[in-house]
Amino acid sequence: MTLTSLAIALSGAGVLVTGTLAALFLRDPVAGMAAAQHRADKLPEVMADRFVGMGVLALAATLYGDLKVIAVLFAVFAYTGFHDAWIYARGGFATGTHLAAGFAGAFVSVVAMVAMMGQG
Repeated sequence: MTLTSLAIALSGAGVLVTGTLAALFLRDPVAGMAAAQHRADKLPEVMADRFVGMGVLALAATLYGDLKVIAVLFAVFAYTGFHDAWIYARGGFATGTHLAAGFAGAFVSVVAMVAMMGQG
C-alpha cells in the first residue's frame, strides 16, 4: 500500500466516523451529544473552534484555487446555513443570518461551478 492509498483509506474511515455521528445527531441529538461527549454548556466554545476550522478550510481552498474544491466546500457551507435556518425556524427563532450564510455559500458555489463550465 502506498502512502497515497493509505491517506485515501484513512480519509474514507474519517468519512464513516463523521457520517455515523451525523446520522446519530440527526436521529437523536441527545444520543449524539453523549456519543460525541459534548456538553451543552461548552457549545459556544465548540462553535468558536468550528468557525475557526471552517475559516481555515475556506482560506486553504481559496489559496489552493481549485474550483472543484471551492464549489464543494461552499456548497457544504450553504447546506449548513440553510439547515441551521430550518432548525431555528421550526423553533420560532430568527433565521436571517443563517439564511444569508446559506445564500452566500450557494452563490460562491454556483459561481465556481459556472466558471468550471468555461463561462468565466
